[in-house]
Amino acid sequence: MDTSYRSTLELDKIIARAAQLCACREAKEQMLALTPFPNAEEERFALAQTDAINSLLIKNGSPRFGGVSDVRRVSAHAAKGGILSMGELLEIGATLRNFSGLHQWYGMTDHEMLPTDDLFFALSPQPVLEKQIGDAILSPEMMADTASVTLHDLRRKIRATEDSIRTKLDGILKNSTSNKFLQDAVVTLRNGRYVVPVKAEYRGEVGGVIHDVSSSGATIFVEPTAVVEANARIMQLHAQEQEEVTRILTAFSGQVASLEPQFSCSYDAMLQIDLLLAKARLAVEQNAFMPQVSESAGAAGFKLVKARHPLIDRKKVVPIDVALGADYHTLVITGPNTGGKTVTLKTAGLLNAMAQHGFLIPAHESSVVCHFEEYLVDIGDEQSIEQSLSTFSGHMKRISGILALAAPETLTLLDELGAGTDPAEGAALAVSILEQLRRQGSLVMATTHYAELKVYALETPDVINASCEFDVDSLMPTYRLSVGVPGKSNAFLISEKLGIPAEIITAARAHMSNDDKRLDSVLSQLDDLKLELKASQREAENARYQAEHALESAEKKRDELIRRGEQELEEARRKAHDMTQAVQNEAYALTDELRRLQRDEKANAAQRALRAREIARKDTEKLLSRTEVVHNPVKEFVPLKDVQVGQEVVIAELEQPAIVTGRPGKDGMVEVRAGIMKTKVPLSGLKAPDKQRQAAPPKKQPPRATTRLQRTGERTTNMELNLLGYTVEEALAETDKFLDNAMLSGQQTVYIIHGNGTGALRTAIQKHLRTHRAVNTFRAGRYGEGENGVTVVELK
Repeated sequence: MDTSYRSTLELDKIIARAAQLCACREAKEQMLALTPFPNAEEERFALAQTDAINSLLIKNGSPRFGGVSDVRRVSAHAAKGGILSMGELLEIGATLRNFSGLHQWYGMTDHEMLPTDDLFFALSPQPVLEKQIGDAILSPEMMADTASVTLHDLRRKIRATEDSIRTKLDGILKNSTSNKFLQDAVVTLRNGRYVVPVKAEYRGEVGGVIHDVSSSGATIFVEPTAVVEANARIMQLHAQEQEEVTRILTAFSGQVASLEPQFSCSYDAMLQIDLLLAKARLAVEQNAFMPQVSESAGAAGFKLVKARHPLIDRKKVVPIDVALGADYHTLVITGPNTGGKTVTLKTAGLLNAMAQHGFLIPAHESSVVCHFEEYLVDIGDEQSIEQSLSTFSGHMKRISGILALAAPETLTLLDELGAGTDPAEGAALAVSILEQLRRQGSLVMATTHYAELKVYALETPDVINASCEFDVDSLMPTYRLSVGVPGKSNAFLISEKLGIPAEIITAARAHMSNDDKRLDSVLSQLDDLKLELKASQREAENARYQAEHALESAEKKRDELIRRGEQELEEARRKAHDMTQAVQNEAYALTDELRRLQRDEKANAAQRALRAREIARKDTEKLLSRTEVVHNPVKEFVPLKDVQVGQEVVIAELEQPAIVTGRPGKDGMVEVRAGIMKTKVPLSGLKAPDKQRQAAPPKKQPPRATTRLQRTGERTTNMELNLLGYTVEEALAETDKFLDNAMLSGQQTVYIIHGNGTGALRTAIQKHLRTHRAVNTFRAGRYGEGENGVTVVELK
């Protein structure tokens, strides 16, 4: 395949950016050497792999993955029996961490079988060896003392010997007798041995071995006799230390060698995952999606929907719809200069080429791409002073090569076909070139200003016109592509708007032939019809969208009403159950209160009747107040003002978590993925996910003498019996009734509050509990439970 298209279509810039996103040097080299997949089946599989990693990246975030290099050489060296250095073992350890990190990242979320399963299953984490290397080797030059017991013992002895040497040398430095013979009161190292600097004239005054002399000769470095033996001991210990380090490195090297060939397979899989992660990160940057791949260029062709050039700022680029190969095989694009014709050519070619290299494309996911055997491109100025080629000659030389390669399953992109020479001859030559390319079976996209090519496209089957729209009021291109209608160059209008005198424009129109005038008039009418059609299409789209949204909103409201009705019914059932229990408890309480009134000899009959009526009235109001069903209003929320691709959000009406898959459109709709479904919702209907759900505080119930008991793991008022103010006889009766209710409710632990006072009530209750059939054990309350004022009862 001719690879010149990579630079012409700027595919090399896409690949270079993806290489920057690779973590490993070898993966970057593989990315830069990337070649197109040889057939449509492999292209589909490659796109599916990239899409799978892209989905995992959005759901799981970036994996723990660090860059490593030259690991293949290191493992091969170990396999041949070589001893690895500490730096090389650190690279092995980092690689093993990558294996573990990728393996854990892949299993963070549940998912079906993916095209990348084989790559992740090929990873073989070695957590034990990874930890041993990490613990033993601190840096490329330093091994930890804890690497082995022997190494730890040797280094301890070295430090102890060094300390003894320093102590002896410090004694020499501080000795007033020997101090005057020294050049400086310092200890230094020479040939790995501790020495002191002695003045040359006193060399005989300090006994020991001379190891060095200063450059001036005024200072000699003497190893005092007192430390000669200790220095020799240190040298011996250092040698033993180095032997132990070599032994440890040899052991680690043997472990690495034993991993082959499994380690190399895992390493290859890791590099492939690194490549896919880079492609997926690029897809996130470009808001790219996986296209479908057609079976044949000649039969199905490609169809790009809302396609964007990936190298143009996403905030400025205008999406285009362009198709070729299904209904027509040649597309002739016309329109004014700087109107977007060349960008359209490059976008179509680049997105097909990106998909053929395994990259997701910045277009709608309903887009279809083709697998091409060749990309034949003539875009830009091909003139060459060195080769004596003019602009026209350069184009013709390139087109000559294109004609030699054109065939079915090829895509030909020609910019300004026939330009640079006499217009009549250039137009005739352009028509002839298009005819030849069609005969050879290539799909062709060409841009031109020639009216002859517009007429040719109108009259020739399988050839269609397209135009890049232009706003004549602002003199600015809209960069939108309209297929089926030839465009106008608008040279007269643009010139007049830019200040060319009107008489010159009028004279220029007079020089046009009648045929050209008629064609210009027809194109003007077509432009007007096209604008009317666009407006009608927009209105129809808006009406369809509003109808769909209204239906969807009605269904959601219906579902919400059903859900609220079920919640209210459940709330009513719970209320009824609570009321039944409350009536039973209140009946007990009323009976006990009436008995107390009957025992109250001081109160006369009228007072007792008045008190009974008051109790009945209050308890009736209490019971009636519980019959109201609480409605759960729809929670208010703060809508998001903006979202980013991959952001976690909640669809407010449904309380459904979702992930953003597309930026908000001009209509304020955002594309999100909720589970396996994709849909569009208004930006105003999205809210941030709740990071912490706090339970609503329980409603405060009025105090009562006896209360309903419920099964719970915390102490509540329903687990307590308050006997403050009761006589012993009354308290024992209340206790029996309270314990019976607790047993019926399945309660395990209850609290009887009797206070401290004289202690008579506590003593009576605890004596009664010892013989009660429902009591397993009891104890006094602890700190925070009421201490001696509370008895905690454990029931059977």
